[in-house]
Amino acid sequence: MEAQAGDSRSRDPYGVEFSVIAVTGHAHYIDDQGDIAMASQIVHFAGLSDRDRKTASPLPKLVAGDRLELHVRHAGGKERTLSIPPSAAAAVEALLAHMLRGERVAVLAEDQELSPTEASAILGISRPLVVLRMDRGDLPFRYVGKHRRALLKDVLALKARLETRQAAMDALAEDTEDLIQTHGL
Repeated sequence: MEAQAGDSRSRDPYGVEFSVIAVTGHAHYIDDQGDIAMASQIVHFAGLSDRDRKTASPLPKLVAGDRLELHVRHAGGKERTLSIPPSAAAAVEALLAHMLRGERVAVLAEDQELSPTEASAILGISRPLVVLRMDRGDLPFRYVGKHRRALLKDVLALKARLETRQAAMDALAEDTEDLIQTHGL
């Protein structure tokens, strides 16, 4: 079964608004009827409500030797403490910092496969331009049936190249403007 890419907004019980984007992959999940289904990897974009952003406090900057623990209180009142490995602390810090700034975030694996539509959202270009980049060889992809899929790490590498090129073009435009103003060219 192949999942369709889509976007649906929802609210979890804690007031966090998020979107779910389905990306074709090889993950199993339990559907609404309790059956195991082959479907997409699901990406949750989460953000904090204004109320939660006001009540939450940022993590202090962690240094070597600091420990990060997560205290979980279950609905029945039972508490559990989970230790977060030091190698994951930076990711947790960044995640919380972005959410406290009001940004919506998602945690993705670099080998996550994206459709051209999802890649276009990350790259900030149209879907047809993503397909053109794929056809030119700028963005590696594979076919899943008749559908193109690109790895997230390849999309991010292309994004970095495009941003570097745009920065160079901006610098060139600034230099040209300076020459015009300074020398009247």
